Amino acid sequence: MQFTIECQARPEGSKPNALRRSGKLPAVLYGHKGNESISLVVDSKQAEILLRQASINNSLVQVNIPELSWNGKALLREVQTHPWRGTPYHISFFAVADHGSLEVDVPLHFVGTAKGIKEGGGSLDPSMNSLHVKCVAEKIPDYIEVDVSDLEVGGAIHVSQVNLPAGVEALNDPERVVVTVLPGGGSGTAGS
Repeated sequence: MQFTIECQARPEGSKPNALRRSGKLPAVLYGHKGNESISLVVDSKQAEILLRQASINNSLVQVNIPELSWNGKALLREVQTHPWRGTPYHISFFAVADHGSLEVDVPLHFVGTAKGIKEGGGSLDPSMNSLHVKCVAEKIPDYIEVDVSDLEVGGAIHVSQVNLPAGVEALNDPERVVVTVLPGGGSGTAGS
C-alpha cells in the first residue's frame, strides 16, 4: 500500500514542544544524500492518519517537501510516542530511492483451517508473527500469507516452506518453525 505525506523544512531554532502545541510534529528524513539528514515538520493530524495505516519498517511513504523541491519514497523507520498519552512525538523516514535492497519485517497472515484442527481437535500455534526479508522498496509486501490448510496434528511449516512473492528473500533461519498444530483443543482457525 502506498502512502503520501506533505512535509515542511523545520524552522531553524524551533522547539519541539512548541511545534507540537501548534499542531506540528517533528520529523527527520535520512538517506536522501548519504549521511545527511533533513529536519522536518508534519501536520499532526496527517501524521496520525498515516500511522493508523502504515507500519514501521514495512510501509513506503511518498514524502513531499515542496519548499526544498524534494519528493521521494521513504521507509517509515521509527515512531516515538508520548510515554503515557501514546500520541506520536517524532517520526523518522529513510529515503530508499537509490538504496537497492532493503531488510524489513513483514507480518504473517495465517489462512485456512488446518486438517489437524478440523479432524484431530488440535490448535494452531504460531511461533512467528513476521518474517525478516530482503527486497527492493517497490516489492515490500503488506503481509505474507501462510496457508495452514494441510497441517496435521504435530505438523509444522518452516521458513523455507513459506511461499514468498517474487523478488522477496527470507533472511530468517530456513529451518525455523513458523507455525505448528498442537494436540488438544483451542479455537483452531487462522487469524483468530
